[in-house]
Amino acid sequence: MAEFHFSLVSPEKELYAGEAQSVSVPGTEGIFEAMPGHAPVMSTLSPGILSFKGTDGAEARFYVRGGFADVTATGVTVLAELAVPEAELKGNLLAEEKSLAETQLAADHSPEENLDASRAGDVLAGY
Repeated sequence: MAEFHFSLVSPEKELYAGEAQSVSVPGTEGIFEAMPGHAPVMSTLSPGILSFKGTDGAEARFYVRGGFADVTATGVTVLAELAVPEAELKGNLLAEEKSLAETQLAADHSPEENLDASRAGDVLAGY
């Protein structure tokens, strides 16, 4: 299967840089899957699960909150406000993210910010 470069970066560190078969991105207009040869697109991120298939076909999953995805025919770069491996989304971090989503949803924000808070709450409710 064809491959392309994928990079996932958070403010703290680069979480992944390497080849991938596909990347599923939680964009603000909906989840989309980028594959080699994808048309160029730039999207903001909504809270959700970003997943990608590596060269061996294994899937890796990360919870992301905010940021941008830049997709080209030769790769995907995701700059996330927060990116956490799904396996680490537990304990205090999970409680903090749920609390943040609830606080944002209760506040008087723009419709877009309310939608993001609602999406975060929905995603995090499964953990």
